[in-house]
Amino acid sequence: MRYFVAFSYFGQAYHGWQRQPNALSVQQLMEEAINTLLKSDISLVAAGRTDAGVHAKNMYAHFDFSENLDLTDLTYRLNAFLPGDIAIQKIHVVPADAHARFDALERTYEYWIVQEKNPFYKDRAHYIKHPLDISSMNKAAAILLEYEDFECFSKSNTDVKTYLCNIKSAVWEIQEDKLVFTITADRFLRNMVRAIVGTLLDVGIGKMTPEDVKTIIKSRDRRTAGASVPAKGLYLTKVLYPSTILEFNG
Repeated sequence: MRYFVAFSYFGQAYHGWQRQPNALSVQQLMEEAINTLLKSDISLVAAGRTDAGVHAKNMYAHFDFSENLDLTDLTYRLNAFLPGDIAIQKIHVVPADAHARFDALERTYEYWIVQEKNPFYKDRAHYIKHPLDISSMNKAAAILLEYEDFECFSKSNTDVKTYLCNIKSAVWEIQEDKLVFTITADRFLRNMVRAIVGTLLDVGIGKMTPEDVKTIIKSRDRRTAGASVPAKGLYLTKVLYPSTILEFNG
């Protein structure tokens, strides 16, 4: 049987989701916990891989197991086993061919900015003192929806086969005491959101114009875009699947 695990984590202590040979990852700890509890050798396949230090409020991974499981009990025992910065929300039975990565319809990220020093956001948001022109930043963000090839925002030397992404929305909003950039797409390239945010912040401080963003995208050259912002402000907030997967009653 195939199971989907819905979970979240605060990424500061981890070298991203994916297992690394010489660094601690979320995947490693979750697989070790599941394998210990189920006395099996189970691999998790996630909806994507977040970089070192990036957080996830809503992430999914799937695994296969030959027996019916008490999912409420397993959720409770996993949470007791895992450290406090990783939490299991729910485990679903899904169709046997459901895939956490390939069946995801879209993903949403948020990036948090604070403009006043705040100790409670030290590890949770990027602090920028410089005044920002949010209107210009939103004009530049809207330009992203006009394009599909985002090689200019991709990490160098990556092994992806295509740089095409369908960005469905991208907007800056003031939410209480922070400025939040929310972006939704069918897929994202490695480092893409952090590079986009760095570029839009350059627009916000007047270093470039919204029209310059068009030139950057057309260049397909990472060197023309802004610097990547720190990982600590980035959150994966939603992964959307067809209702036939998470509402499966098999």
